[in-house]
Amino acid sequence: MATQPKPLNYIVSEQPRIMVVDGSKVVRRLLEQLIRSELPNVNVIACETAADAMRELENGAVDFVTTALRLSDMDGMELAKHIRTQATQTYVPIVIVSGDVDERLINRELAEYVTDYFDKGLGFPALAAFIRGYVRPETHATGNVLYVEDSRVVAVTTSRMLERHGFKVKQVPSVEDALVLLTDGRAAGPGSGFDVLLTDVSLSGNLSGGDLLDRVRAEFGYSKAELPVLIMSGNQNPRHQTALLRAGANDLVEKPVDERMLVIKLAFQTRIAQDWRAKHGHVAAT
Repeated sequence: MATQPKPLNYIVSEQPRIMVVDGSKVVRRLLEQLIRSELPNVNVIACETAADAMRELENGAVDFVTTALRLSDMDGMELAKHIRTQATQTYVPIVIVSGDVDERLINRELAEYVTDYFDKGLGFPALAAFIRGYVRPETHATGNVLYVEDSRVVAVTTSRMLERHGFKVKQVPSVEDALVLLTDGRAAGPGSGFDVLLTDVSLSGNLSGGDLLDRVRAEFGYSKAELPVLIMSGNQNPRHQTALLRAGANDLVEKPVDERMLVIKLAFQTRIAQDWRAKHGHVAAT
């Protein structure tokens, strides 16, 4: 029997308990303030060490955990493993926050105990919004998605799913078609005309999703913030994934695609692109 996808809103507590684990008192206080500004009704549990976090978990389950990679008494990955495997704690999203998380991701050091990661370099306000995306996912997202997929069945299914969540989707079957749209968008004015590029890595044409990524970063010169690129792949080979990340992919989406995870990742990346354009005075296509 096929596994049913997780519902988009699997955190349903009226007053979710969010655990923040970080050795810096300043960081903990700042995160608590920012999270409360994004989610006024949450209960923030701030912990300095992994031992503090484990003691708090004995007092009751939490709905979301964010932890630094480096703690004074334990690596953040070990804490994630403890939270994930303890019998009294049901599934909880665990997000690693670090300035060097990209290197860990590239080295495939973020194990199955971790739900996602966040690059501290994006700023703590962005992290608060990122947490909101998990705890209180937006019922209606916004953003223009350029979607490259050569399977008509997959393309139609995924496009309709994204449109249900509020995204505007322009789907094309090949890299060549995507390059035409990106070229037209650039000719119309600054920017690509899209908030995010979502592409399958394996395509039936002469060019792959990896080739498209190369063109976006090298030929068009779009940064990760100006045009985020999410690549969907069923290839879990670490070298393959490492190459895509080093080439400039913002993130990877493993196949078969989990609807909730894809929507959260797209919503987050579109916010990054929209913030970038707001700072640089660019406007996306409507």
